Amino acid sequence: MLLTIDVGNTNTVLGVFDGADVVEHWRISTDPVRTADELAVLIEGLLRQSPLFDEPDIDGIALCSTVPSVLHEMREMCRRYYGDVPAVIVEPGVKTGVPLRYDNPKEVGSDRIMNAVAAVHLHGGPAIVVDFGTSTNFDAVSDRGEFVGGALAPGIEISVDALSRRAAQLLKVEITRPPRVIGKSTVEALQSGIVFGFAGQVEGIATRMAAELAPDDPESVTIIATGGLAPLVIDEVSVIDVHEPWLTLIGLRLTYERNTAGAATRQIPR
Repeated sequence: MLLTIDVGNTNTVLGVFDGADVVEHWRISTDPVRTADELAVLIEGLLRQSPLFDEPDIDGIALCSTVPSVLHEMREMCRRYYGDVPAVIVEPGVKTGVPLRYDNPKEVGSDRIMNAVAAVHLHGGPAIVVDFGTSTNFDAVSDRGEFVGGALAPGIEISVDALSRRAAQLLKVEITRPPRVIGKSTVEALQSGIVFGFAGQVEGIATRMAAELAPDDPESVTIIATGGLAPLVIDEVSVIDVHEPWLTLIGLRLTYERNTAGAATRQIPR
């Protein structure tokens, strides 16, 4: 089975693939001070507590990270505790099959690349991936399957935290859909602004991006939602075509297969 790990700024998502299917998954907080040893204990504990595995049998690892300090510890964890397991870490030099048409390709987060890989595989191009995480990422894939750029906006939780810190009378509220757009209380008003405000942002940016990607036929662009916070707003976004919660993990699986099939598997250096 393949263990995939997507380390984000706020959360780390882990998934186990049996073939092409995600058979188990977890979401944990990303802690930049966790050591390789702590990570190993945590991951082994998650694997062993799952009722799906009598004995965790991980025969491959695919990993991407947007947090350099965590990437370093993850690399060390793989070396120390999974040294005999083939591992692919998404970084420059790893084959993805998706050309990066970006001024400086090294600036593109590995999670964004994995989303593009999965989008091309599942839906072809043109496509737009909207990833609801710490930031809300809008990533564009051309009809030729190329990553051509995107837009980055503050995420839902960042915006809520900033508002509660800067406005003395506005407390942090549960992020959930309110019963109406016109709030009848401060809590409802905040929830309305968050949910319907972000829905409007997604519709506006995605519609404009689709018009640039396919000027003659914007409707041909597939718009895919992913990320942990996607369920909060996607029901209010009319332009979303597909919700794929494991898009980044699927990209990791595809990249692992591309980099290990028919060749000596890349091992973590000792």
